[in-house]
Amino acid sequence: MATSRKTPDSLRSHRWYGTDDMRALSHRGRARQLGYAEADFEGRPVIGIVNTWSDMNTCHGHFRERAEQIRRGVLQAGGFPVELPAMSLGEIFVKPSTMLYRNMLAMEAEELLRSHPIDGAVLMCGCDKTTPALIMAAASMNIPAIVMPAGPMLRGFWRGETLGSGTDIWRYWADWRAGAVDRETLDGVAGGLSRSHGICMTMGTAATMTAAAETLGLALPGSSSIPAADSAHALMAAACGRRIVEMVWQDLVPCRFLTAASFDNAIAVDMALGGSTNAVIHLIAMARRAGVALDLARFDAISRTVPVLADIRPSGRYLMEDFYYAGGLRGLLSRLREALDLTCPNVCGQSLGETLEGAAVFDDAVIRPLADPVSAEGGTAVLFGSLAPNGCVIKKTACDPKFLRHEGRAVVFRDYADLEARIDDPALDVTADSVLVLQNCGPVGAPGMPEWGMLPIPQKLLREGVRDMVRISDARMSGTSYGTCVLHVAPEAHIGGPLALVRDGDAVRLDVEGRRLDLLVDEAELATRRGAWIPRPAPYGRGYGAMYAAHVGQADTGCDFDFLQAGPPTPEPEIH
Repeated sequence: MATSRKTPDSLRSHRWYGTDDMRALSHRGRARQLGYAEADFEGRPVIGIVNTWSDMNTCHGHFRERAEQIRRGVLQAGGFPVELPAMSLGEIFVKPSTMLYRNMLAMEAEELLRSHPIDGAVLMCGCDKTTPALIMAAASMNIPAIVMPAGPMLRGFWRGETLGSGTDIWRYWADWRAGAVDRETLDGVAGGLSRSHGICMTMGTAATMTAAAETLGLALPGSSSIPAADSAHALMAAACGRRIVEMVWQDLVPCRFLTAASFDNAIAVDMALGGSTNAVIHLIAMARRAGVALDLARFDAISRTVPVLADIRPSGRYLMEDFYYAGGLRGLLSRLREALDLTCPNVCGQSLGETLEGAAVFDDAVIRPLADPVSAEGGTAVLFGSLAPNGCVIKKTACDPKFLRHEGRAVVFRDYADLEARIDDPALDVTADSVLVLQNCGPVGAPGMPEWGMLPIPQKLLREGVRDMVRISDARMSGTSYGTCVLHVAPEAHIGGPLALVRDGDAVRLDVEGRRLDLLVDEAELATRRGAWIPRPAPYGRGYGAMYAAHVGQADTGCDFDFLQAGPPTPEPEIH
């Protein structure tokens, strides 16, 4: 990748430290308060280590240690490291949804980098929303940045069974509600799933998004697959520190990597991994920050041509640790060569094709050959129709195949509280062929579009052996979830989308192969219902929640704030 090298006086931080005026003199003097002499930062790239560690983030428990390893790498390469703590967004504990705060983290990280004397950044991320948020920030700020992925946790075990985070807790929870297992078993499974720091070791949102970051060229080749507990992960963190210093001198900024071609590559990888449906929202938001007009149609076009090769739960049998030993993302990419633009650049200064030299697959059961895929098409399908005029998604590889074409009678829940109150009512008028519909759980309505889309099967049906049904909502679901769950219905019910008009007993038709989702109610009746529809009050009347509701986009546009998408560059701060 041809580039001209920056000089010390062209560094962004030079405006803070290097000029011959009173303010720079004060900055240099104040640095002494922190124990830094001028020799520590004079003429050196200042590297911001954006650390999303927190005691409440299970995925990032090792980040304090990794920050020190990044710091060591920066110093080895002649840079000056400074740590910038940022909102952590631990998926497990943040309520009502980390999605509510993805844009807040994106704003915070962008302004952290803009308002401080930072020349380049290491983005420490992994837990679901942290990766898209920090990449959105980097795209808007557009100074050299490299992603350091958190890495997956170790495999889960309990009484001889290999367990996958999320996926198997859902399965055992359904068995417990059906009366098939006892509480001791349920508690044992929950404990057996949590053996180390790191992201979910199934193909959840975290694993999908860090793989996307690597494919986009923003992370070191092979870095997203390394388990968090492996010593190679610490070595990778130090390598990120060394590499970002050279990236600053080469002025390798995110806009050089975030192109229409690189997003096509990331979508192809998402499909081949059987990745999280959440990736659709996040990739659209990231692309639009970079000025790339990505839409749902592009996802479906690529899904029809790229097979699922990664046999990883919930679409398959294995886990991320197995994926790493089988060759990791580089191994998978090596089998997808014909579906990728191999000229796309990487933070190493090479093309994607060059980074794949020597890549191989060592276990065909985990990363399948093209001639023997898990599925002939990608894991996610995009549907349109009268119930979702702006689109919706389904992870078809995680569905019971008998429901891929299905017509059933709607059983409607007005919101999540209504669902919780009635789902296990023995009097609920529901059969295995019914279509469960959840309203008012989208970006504005929930608020924050929580992962409520894997609606629970009614208890009385679980006891009959039912383990999947057609479920439709304007919510999201965890990438670790499974089942015939239609998600991200747009427009959402809260703003008057057709989902708001569905009533108990309405016929709903799902046709995944035909890419349709339709409400089989005549237009005259829908017009009557639309005229009688009364908007719900906004969930928040003040604060961040009120700002969120006023400015967030719908799922099909990435759920970003309207004022954060691509536009004129924000001016550099005045140094007075």
